[in-house]
Amino acid sequence: MVGGTQNDDEAELMLQGQAEIWGHMLAFADSMALKCAVELRIADIIHSHGRPITLSQIATCIDSPSPDIVYLARIMRFLVHAKIFTAAAPPGGGETLYGLTPASKWLLRDGELSLAPMIIMENHPSLTAPWHCFAACVKEGCIAFEKAHNRQIWDFASGNPEFNKIFNEAMACTAKISIKAVMAAYKDGFGRIGSLVDVGGGTGGAVAEVVKAYPHIKGVNFDLPHVVATAPAYDGVSHVGGDMFESIPCADAIFMKWILHDWNDEDCIKILKNCRKAILEKTGKIIIVDAVIRPDGDDPFDKTRMVFDLVMMAHASHGKERTEIEWKRLLEEGGFPRYRIIQIPNLQVIIEAYPV
Repeated sequence: MVGGTQNDDEAELMLQGQAEIWGHMLAFADSMALKCAVELRIADIIHSHGRPITLSQIATCIDSPSPDIVYLARIMRFLVHAKIFTAAAPPGGGETLYGLTPASKWLLRDGELSLAPMIIMENHPSLTAPWHCFAACVKEGCIAFEKAHNRQIWDFASGNPEFNKIFNEAMACTAKISIKAVMAAYKDGFGRIGSLVDVGGGTGGAVAEVVKAYPHIKGVNFDLPHVVATAPAYDGVSHVGGDMFESIPCADAIFMKWILHDWNDEDCIKILKNCRKAILEKTGKIIIVDAVIRPDGDDPFDKTRMVFDLVMMAHASHGKERTEIEWKRLLEEGGFPRYRIIQIPNLQVIIEAYPV
């Protein structure tokens, strides 16, 4: 009897294990269904009606002369099960009504804060291809993106205007989300700054928000020439093209959002040393907005931070996410022995570091 119970327990554990592997194996379906919802603007269609609507109403608003409602129903069933949308029968009977959830509101293309451009970018074929090269990375020590495309992502973007646009839009949408969290938690941090350089600032949206809230700050958006070439004009912000590995414009403070995780330790130290040269020793500081991974953490973003470490393997040249111990060593070698971590309601945290 005891042996039978033990065998039953082992069989149950094996069954659970099988279910987990199936789930992991097909996890890509989640992101592909999200991409489909964004491309069809399903969240925007429901939002435009101001209330839950039927499948037929959604189909009518899709940009197609003959949308397949059966396919749409299957996609919506999956997304409802994933709690991206709601589905409920109306009180008096009739067709099922589909509504928004807090999750699907992040899919709104026209929302103030949206992850829709990031979903489009991360599921772009050019960015999914390097994921298939992980085994080669382990065996050969190669870079996944270079293995897939024979060049680094920055060179790829500069030579592909369409992808460059998708990439810049994705970076801009995450910048809006991050900067809102930063502004809410770091109110006193910008008050005494007269000038601020956003290193790797993309099209300038983040530094523009800072300058808008603190008009006394002279803002500089610093990025590669092909990036700033597409940047719109912002009051109080100048766009400067250049290479952060060569030099960084001087300012009272340096701001870097999701930059250092793109690079290996050696490159990060080079960037930090250039930041150190660009600020005053006694009053200068750098404001890093990046993730700090905690393998045993249990907050809502901890797993995503771990996933982003693999994203860095796929897309960056030896980039990675770091633990606090790794950040401390990096900052010290880059010329910033003193730092503090400020928690914000976001995937990233603020790391404020000083040269003395």
